[in-house]
Amino acid sequence: MSKVYFIENVKSDYDQLGKDALDLLKKVVEETGHSFDKEVPIKVHFGEKGNKTFIPAACYDETIDYLKEQGVSPSYIETNVLYRGSRTTTEVHLETAKAHGFDQIPIIIADGDIGTEYNEIEINKEYLRSCKIGKAYGNYGQFLVMSHFKGHIEAGFGGALKQLAMGFAARGGKLEQHSGISPVVKAEKCISCGICVKKCNYGAIEIVDSAVINSSKCIGCAGCIAVCPTGAIRNTWTGSHFLEKLSEYAYGASKDKDKDNIYITFVHNITQECDCAGMHMEPITGNIGVLASKDPVALDTACLELVQKNSGEQLFEKGRASLRHADKIGLGTMAYELIQI
Repeated sequence: MSKVYFIENVKSDYDQLGKDALDLLKKVVEETGHSFDKEVPIKVHFGEKGNKTFIPAACYDETIDYLKEQGVSPSYIETNVLYRGSRTTTEVHLETAKAHGFDQIPIIIADGDIGTEYNEIEINKEYLRSCKIGKAYGNYGQFLVMSHFKGHIEAGFGGALKQLAMGFAARGGKLEQHSGISPVVKAEKCISCGICVKKCNYGAIEIVDSAVINSSKCIGCAGCIAVCPTGAIRNTWTGSHFLEKLSEYAYGASKDKDKDNIYITFVHNITQECDCAGMHMEPITGNIGVLASKDPVALDTACLELVQKNSGEQLFEKGRASLRHADKIGLGTMAYELIQI
């Protein structure tokens, strides 16, 4: 059974949320004897352009100041997204992050300019043999993984596991979780410019009236998605076992060189869809507070069950399948002790 620490906070007071997150961080450090490395990146979600319910940058200020006081050099770390939006390439991703106030510390985009730089992490699990994890993540032995708990159309909910799985995966890893390996080409949108052919280092694309991807040669790096000027190359979003693959990618991100992570989750602004949705959304239930643990599976389970108890509904229940699989493969345990402080 893993310990999950909880501070209740039902108000929309972001200054207090930041203080609560710091108090929980200190509590986990004290209870576990955690020792910080000299450099500790903070894994966050900057929010898609147009989204208003992501956790604001000000909520991380106290944590950043505390890390500096401990002699730690903090930074933000993220990867580029799979879909076409305001965080598809490093250039626009950094613009979006800074526009949303994330300018207190340096920002690392772990999978390179267009999301194709990664380390292959062997896991040998039920659905995946290995994971494509953003290359820069390999430079660090621990992370402070700070998540926003909310809904997600495919995952059921987004929390610590999704931060590990999607947030640590390079673009090709995101593609692998969602649909398999090869992207698809919408011929009616393709202008046969050949940019994707030049980008592909594996000879997997040729122009035959429109671009055609040879799935037997494609390694799933998804670089072609990023460089296509018309958006003709896309993920299919039709894969099987997505929830289990998400858990296995979270395992790969966490177990790569046995990362010594601390996980903190804000259960505020709980919307039906995730912070990748570039639009205004209204919360679907009340605020709950902030939780923290060394175990991402226990943490997500506690968040899910607090939300369900608070709402009186089985919200986001679909995501429990990921938790069960994560427990099964040894990422963590769904059994937890909730300690309110």
